[in-house]
Amino acid sequence: MRYNLIRKMDIADGPGVRVSIFLQGCEFHCFNCFNPETWDFDGGDELTDEVIERLMELCSEEYIQGLSILGGEPMHPKNIAATTMIAKTFKNMYPEKNLWVWSGFTFEALQKRKDAQEVLQYLDTLVDGQYKDELHDFRLEWRGSSNQRVINVPASLKKGEIVLLTK
Repeated sequence: MRYNLIRKMDIADGPGVRVSIFLQGCEFHCFNCFNPETWDFDGGDELTDEVIERLMELCSEEYIQGLSILGGEPMHPKNIAATTMIAKTFKNMYPEKNLWVWSGFTFEALQKRKDAQEVLQYLDTLVDGQYKDELHDFRLEWRGSSNQRVINVPASLKKGEIVLLTK
């Protein structure tokens, strides 16, 4: 499993000041993707235990509100184990902080996948759906195109239907 970048202070990918990790590898190849350098599954650097430890140390700062996992595609079958490991470690260490994930897969599709069942239990927010350039809107918060949804995962799992995040 590989990653492309870690941002130790990110204010664009979720609420507040956050730590973000961009996993490596994506098969969607959305037109005008903001991060095409993450498409190659063999690119970036190896995601080692030491890298995850460093990531968790960055999250320990009091001013860090949460962790964001982006890509590439964190929920791709080749990346789901890493996403699950990062999410589980983060929520065990920092249950009071929030965890956001961006995925081209829809929430409904992830719910049907056995390999995604565990990770969904750790997520606070999922921004789902592939980026569609023709639906791009600069006014949208935390997403690039209007087809994407900002989902409150715990509420959605409890209710059995999509609950969008409200401020």
